[in-house]
Amino acid sequence: MTIYIALLRGINVGGNNKIKMADLRVALGDLGLNNVQTYIQSGNVLFESEEDEGVLREKIEQQIEKVFGLPIKTILRTVEDLKNIVANLPFSEGQIAEAEEAGEGACLYVAMLLSEPERERIDKLRAFETEDERFHIVGKDVYLLFKRSVRNSKLSAQVEKLGVLPTTRNWNTINKLIELADAMAQ
Repeated sequence: MTIYIALLRGINVGGNNKIKMADLRVALGDLGLNNVQTYIQSGNVLFESEEDEGVLREKIEQQIEKVFGLPIKTILRTVEDLKNIVANLPFSEGQIAEAEEAGEGACLYVAMLLSEPERERIDKLRAFETEDERFHIVGKDVYLLFKRSVRNSKLSAQVEKLGVLPTTRNWNTINKLIELADAMAQ
């Protein structure tokens, strides 16, 4: 079986799209997903399945709408995909340390996209890149490095203009999801 991580977009953020994780685990377990686990309240769900990614994404989105009445978009990655995200980190340790030193909290994020963005849209996103806000795209993943808070970032707000559905997680969450998936595989 493949270990998947479902990354739900925009739940339990700012008091909107509230879903209790215990209820979410039950709802997704009812779909026949195995070993369903959640991590923190922002919609990170680990599970095992033999089904195809596209089929799973559609089933999960339909189940969430049916059970919770919310049209929540979902991006799926395998544990191998997440490990590749970590392995392909385009920023140096020095760049990350500099951002951490100057920053106000987490500085490294990954916006995971449903599909690869078009070149023209990537070029438009470059207009928002500054010394304090940098990005690098590898396939369906946008690495974001901030020297200031992501909350006020102009670059972060423009990622949606790539024309592909994103959901963003900080670097610590990515690594914790890998750790949980590795424990699930044991």
